[in-house]
Amino acid sequence: MDFTTILLKAFWCGWGAVGFGILFNVPPRTLFALYIGGAIGGFLKFYLLSMSVGVVLSSFVGASVIGILSIPTAHFRHVPPMIFAIPSVIPLIPGIFAYRTMLGLIKLSGTLGVDYNTIMAETVNNGVKTLFIIMSLAMGVAIPMHVMRKESAKNIKLKHSNR
Repeated sequence: MDFTTILLKAFWCGWGAVGFGILFNVPPRTLFALYIGGAIGGFLKFYLLSMSVGVVLSSFVGASVIGILSIPTAHFRHVPPMIFAIPSVIPLIPGIFAYRTMLGLIKLSGTLGVDYNTIMAETVNNGVKTLFIIMSLAMGVAIPMHVMRKESAKNIKLKHSNR
C-alpha cells in the first residue's frame, strides 16, 4: 500500500467520523475535531497495516491515540471525551470480516455439497478476527480514558486555563 492510498483512507476515515458525529447529534463546534481524530486514527491503522503489523494491533494503536487525544480536546471544547472518541473510532470497525463471518454462517446453514470444514475454518477465523478487533477498539478508547483522567473533564485545570 503506497502513501497516497494511506492518506486517502485516512481522509475518508475522517469523513466517516464526521458522519457518525452528525448521526449522534454532537455539537457542531466539535465536527472539525472529529474529522481530525478520525483521520489520525485511520492514518495510524492503515500505516501500521502497510508496515506488516497485524490488524488487531493496528486497530488498537489507532483507537488508543484517538482515546488519548480526545481528553485534551474535550477540555478545550468543554464536552465529554466520548463525544470525540466514539465517532472517531467507528470508521476503524472491521466491516469486511463481520460480513464474511455472516456469509460463512449462511453457507453453513443451507448449502449442500460444499466442504464444511473449509467454510467452518474461514467463518471461525473471520469471526475471531472481528471479535478481537472490536475488543481492541474498545480497550484502545477505554484504557487511555481511565489512565489519563482522574476527574471529570470539566474540572481539569490546565496551567494556561483562566478558570
